[in-house]
Amino acid sequence: MQTEEISIRAAQQKIDSWIKTAGVSYFSELTNMAILTEEVGEVARLMSRLYGDQSFKESDKGKNLSDELADVLWVLLCIANQTGIDLTEALQKNFEKKNIRDAQRHQQNEKLK
Repeated sequence: MQTEEISIRAAQQKIDSWIKTAGVSYFSELTNMAILTEEVGEVARLMSRLYGDQSFKESDKGKNLSDELADVLWVLLCIANQTGIDLTEALQKNFEKKNIRDAQRHQQNEKLK
């Protein structure tokens, strides 16, 4: 199965459309922040079992990291939509900031060598 490539901007638009039709309306920004925190916790829980030292509980079986990460991205894009942030533009500016600020810093970090 070939997956369609989707830009961040297109993802924001698709989520907005889905929320306004199937989802009826957005949760409040504060509720979405709480949901984002919960979803990040799910990622942490699964990572600790997949890559860390914790063992799987019965309730954790059947969960997959890609789905949990997609949940985090979904809620993050909802929050961006609600607050009027174009994440494509924000990410481009963030790259620019990091390229200026960190151009030499990581290359000179002995811990990364």
